[in-house]
Amino acid sequence: MSAPPPKRPFVRPGYYVYLSEAATNDDGEDDIATVNFKLTESFLDQIDDTWQGRGFNSRSEFIRYTLRDAVEFPTFNRDELIALLGAEEDIREGRTTSAEEAREQFGTSDE
Repeated sequence: MSAPPPKRPFVRPGYYVYLSEAATNDDGEDDIATVNFKLTESFLDQIDDTWQGRGFNSRSEFIRYTLRDAVEFPTFNRDELIALLGAEEDIREGRTTSAEEAREQFGTSDE
């Protein structure tokens, strides 16, 4: 097994978040790798409020869960989000079609 890369010597508290990432060895076992990235203090505060409010045990657990979820279930692209916002506006403005009206319009039935 190879040694992990050396850690960066300079870290400003509140600006780097440490989290674990699964990395597979040649023998098929997972190792834990440390990943660092910068955040603003205000965004880190939002993350802390979120993980604590949702019952996660730690910031790292929340970030791992969130990243895993984003990889396994990719989010909508920009065009899809715009379409969803348009649909929400249509609902608020009453510009919707009932299921019965849609069946009549498209010639389908409940059966």
